[in-house]
Amino acid sequence: MHPTGAVHPTATAHPTGTVHPTGTHLGQHPPIGQHHPTPSWWQRNQRGIRATALAALLGLCGLVILGMVRQQTGTRGLLVGFGLALFPVPLLVAAFRWLSAALPTPWKAHVFAFAWGACAATLVALLANGFATDWLASSVVVDSPTEADTLGATVIAPVVEETTKAAAVLLLFLFRRRHLDSVVAGIAAAGITATGFAFTENILYLGTAYGEDSLLNPDSLSDSATAATFFIRIVLAPFAHPLFTAMTGISFGMVAALPRRRRVLRRLLPLLGLLTAILLHAIWNGSASFPNVTFLVVYALFMIPVFGALTWLAIWSRLHELRVVRTTLTAYAEAGWFSPPEPWSLSSMRARSMARAMARRSHGPQAARTVAAYQHDATALALLRARADNGATTPDFATREHALLNTLHTTRPLAAPPTTSAALALSRPHLPRRWGAGHGL
Repeated sequence: MHPTGAVHPTATAHPTGTVHPTGTHLGQHPPIGQHHPTPSWWQRNQRGIRATALAALLGLCGLVILGMVRQQTGTRGLLVGFGLALFPVPLLVAAFRWLSAALPTPWKAHVFAFAWGACAATLVALLANGFATDWLASSVVVDSPTEADTLGATVIAPVVEETTKAAAVLLLFLFRRRHLDSVVAGIAAAGITATGFAFTENILYLGTAYGEDSLLNPDSLSDSATAATFFIRIVLAPFAHPLFTAMTGISFGMVAALPRRRRVLRRLLPLLGLLTAILLHAIWNGSASFPNVTFLVVYALFMIPVFGALTWLAIWSRLHELRVVRTTLTAYAEAGWFSPPEPWSLSSMRARSMARAMARRSHGPQAARTVAAYQHDATALALLRARADNGATTPDFATREHALLNTLHTTRPLAAPPTTSAALALSRPHLPRRWGAGHGL
């Protein structure tokens, strides 16, 4: 930091927490005569090609599953099922987006997760479950088609469905690690994947139920298969699939925070999370095969408590992330990268919202987006540093930290004033007295 108090743009935080000059200027051009090889056509376009191929694959899976559902339910059943199955989707997606609001996952990653669950995972599960049930029905393992359906739903379906949904979480973990680097991010990614899966599955069940009602023409709502299916799957337990798959997401989020030396635990946790998801799914499916009283007992005494525990863990993890932001950014503030009130403001969702609103009123929507980017980068910096302090340093830690500090230095002139003002407006008593006295407060 300069003697005048300005932050020097060539300083980066040392792993010990102190700030040292890098010896080079950010954005400095390479020395004359130093040439970088020209990237090939594939290197320049590989990300776009891969994204296009993935989108085409998911779209093809969607068309196939759409045709399969239409064949089973009919066009009218498909449309009715689609409309009814859509009810919980916005609420669930909004809940998972809210959960990860401290460090928002890009929409592209969550759109991929939803599309994978709704298209690829559902298609594989539908084909595998059908094949397994047919095999059970024709084997000596069971005595009747009813037993084959029950065994398939209780044993085969949980394994197949949770494995296919877990594939999306694994892909994000392997190829977009920055977007799945905490328990909160893991729950959100897994929950949105499962929401997509449940959406397509509900279309099938609701469309089939509507077809039954069209044939039987029930006299009352209580006799309607569509109403019963809607009540159980949409009203009573829309959280079922997200609850199961969240166990896998939690395990991958824990792996991201573990030190790299814990290799055995890093391999065991995802398997343990997947097995937990399968077990919960099997208990839920199995209860549906018993009389209504058993189903209601399992729902009230098992599903609701597990859902409550998951909700508590998710909210606690979100608050923990914000506490980490406040604690970690305080060290950067002492080094001059932030003013003393900013760590508090950046760790409060209410203060963040107020800062964006202030920027929007003063300088327009673009300024609000700049403040949002500033908040995102500051949070990413804090969590990156916290993981490094806990021994979970990534190979590109120094590069990422330097890039984040550089970006924060660029956006700070516009973003810091509303961020500081939000802290002063909401939590003046908690600010350091020395800072307040030196600034005429």
